[in-house]
Amino acid sequence: MLFNSFDFFLFFPIVVIIYFILPYKYRWLLLLSASCLFYMAFIPYYILILGGTIVIDYFAGILIEGAKNAKQRRNFLFLSLVANIGVLAVFKYYNFFIQNVDALTHFFGFSPHIPYLSIILPIGLSFHTFQAMSYTIEVYRGNFKAERHFGIYALYVMFFPQLVAGPIERPQNILPQLRKKNDVDYQRIVSGLKMMLWGFFKKIVIADRLAVIVNYAYNSPGTYDGFSLLIATYFFSFQIYCDFSGYSDIAVGAAKVMGYDLMENFRIPYISKSIKEFWERWHISLSSWFRDYLYIPLGGNRVKKWKWYYNLFIVFIISGFWHGANWTFIVWGALHGSYLIISMFLSTILKKYFQMKSMVKNSFQVILTFHLAAFAWIFFRAKNMHEAKIIIYKITHINTYAFKNIHLLDNVKIYTLLITTGLLFVFVLLDSSMDSFIKNRTYISNKFFRLVIFATILAVMIIFGYFGRTDFIYFQF
Repeated sequence: MLFNSFDFFLFFPIVVIIYFILPYKYRWLLLLSASCLFYMAFIPYYILILGGTIVIDYFAGILIEGAKNAKQRRNFLFLSLVANIGVLAVFKYYNFFIQNVDALTHFFGFSPHIPYLSIILPIGLSFHTFQAMSYTIEVYRGNFKAERHFGIYALYVMFFPQLVAGPIERPQNILPQLRKKNDVDYQRIVSGLKMMLWGFFKKIVIADRLAVIVNYAYNSPGTYDGFSLLIATYFFSFQIYCDFSGYSDIAVGAAKVMGYDLMENFRIPYISKSIKEFWERWHISLSSWFRDYLYIPLGGNRVKKWKWYYNLFIVFIISGFWHGANWTFIVWGALHGSYLIISMFLSTILKKYFQMKSMVKNSFQVILTFHLAAFAWIFFRAKNMHEAKIIIYKITHINTYAFKNIHLLDNVKIYTLLITTGLLFVFVLLDSSMDSFIKNRTYISNKFFRLVIFATILAVMIIFGYFGRTDFIYFQF
């Protein structure tokens, strides 16, 4: 079920009303049933796959905790991880692997004809798989006791606000909350609804409007000039941010309405002064997952410098591959890994030879970091490496590349472009202040004034919002 659908606008208030009416002991059952219904709105029978991994990980947690020795604990953890990664490998990476094997064998003159699988990737598979893996790993490390209540554990994996696109939670945060009795709290409900409203604004008004322009350019880059592709690349940078952070805001807000606190997933990443800071602000739940379960076990920064760089690069490569079974995602991850390593290598040199005033230096760093991220987004959005190369070539040859006979503004009405650009500019100015406003750290105490602000946001959504059926970008992961 899409957040930006009529079904959800009926589903969510009904679930919330019943949730607070029901006796406490039945609420987990309501939420689990609602989560099943939410997930089955996409492809109903795929819930069997999710259910299978839930059963495996539930018993794995109990077996790990009750194991007699370290070897048994490792074996049970290994079986759990193999089951989860195996599902990912089959549904997400099998065809990619076969495609590359075919290309390699064809190069050497062989034709093995390995069959492809005609399957659709289960929605949000990478997200709930990683959340399930964090549970068994934490139990294995002794940081969390195995959950004995099967329904509560199933709800931990399937909790509908963050089921298909995160945040990727940890058992220490969510499982204790699922046993907590939540009473009606007016302030929490209002705070959650405000966060949801801001998330819908990001998605419906900004992301989906930008998507119209981005899709024209990136779906057929060969027919557009470099300037149009440059505009589309800038717009995609904000589209993906508003789309994904919008989803996270709706998820966190929806959970808050019912009394649950999900982790923060975005912290205004485009004001970052370095790639390192960018990844401390972008998709925080995934970044911290890779830090805790891959980077640190590899040795982190407690190793020789070359091994440290290697650890960072491997983590970013795997992070890119996590996003999708395509070489473009691997290159995207490799670029960010390279950015980070190069910036670390050059940091002492830059500090020594470039002494700029603080404001100028900060502005330069923010602009540079944004453009490095925007360049990497080309690979993230392009269909394949060939089209990514076309886009980069045309953008870098704007002054010399001959214009084709079809341009971006021929296909998108000029007023749509101007309105979208204007709304984007307003959003950039508002984003930081709205983040503070929603979290009640604002100095504005007048309730009428706050009501006017959100009524204005709602009016802008109604007037300028795009209400076609559009998936969230990260649903495909």
